[in-house]
Amino acid sequence: MTSRPKSPSMAVDRYAHIEPLPDPPKGPFAMQESRFIFNARFVIQHHFRDRDDVLVNGYGYLCHDTRDRTDWTVPDCIVAVGVDPGAIEARNGYVISEVGRPPDFVLEVASGSTGRNDYSRKRDIYASRGVGEYWRFDSSGGRFHGRPLSGDLLVEGHFQPVETRTDDSGVTWGHSPLLGLDLCWDRGRLRFFDPVSGTYLLDEKETADLAESEAQRRVAAEAEVSRLREELRQLRGE
Repeated sequence: MTSRPKSPSMAVDRYAHIEPLPDPPKGPFAMQESRFIFNARFVIQHHFRDRDDVLVNGYGYLCHDTRDRTDWTVPDCIVAVGVDPGAIEARNGYVISEVGRPPDFVLEVASGSTGRNDYSRKRDIYASRGVGEYWRFDSSGGRFHGRPLSGDLLVEGHFQPVETRTDDSGVTWGHSPLLGLDLCWDRGRLRFFDPVSGTYLLDEKETADLAESEAQRRVAAEAEVSRLREELRQLRGE
């Protein structure tokens, strides 16, 4: 991917004199939900690793401005393209009126305490704020959201459902134009599929396991090279 110029609507020094937003209260996240959220952010961040104008974040407030806290929300994961990530992170939240544009993508992971709110009140709020894509993932298969996976695209100020399909293996998926990836519900697991390469993107554990495996192969290869060199020296009588 090629890097796009940063948005001129934001610079870190604009926030030098502004107090950061407060941390949201700690929600009753289950370990499983937190893992889904962390992995989603990890995969998307890695997907955009060559871009310095893409924000992938969560756990901070999203609001239109700071004067009215009525509709402040705390998305599990947001993505914004063409912004200054450092400035937004320094603000400790996403203030649309300051950034100059809403996030492009929001993902919510279902839980028993937030599920209904995700597909009702939050859906209306994100549409009114101009969020381009809104996705909801329910690891239970639909107990909290009614469906394992659902998404909406903003069309003329209103959310229109993304077409999702379920294949013969039970995987439910839908395409995100913003990410250029398919979001997939795979036996309770949130995965991201690249239709261009035809492969699933690796999550944090898979990436770590691959790195460990490659390190082990490298050590084994170096040991084999050393063994062959020693045999060669012995054959030469050295």
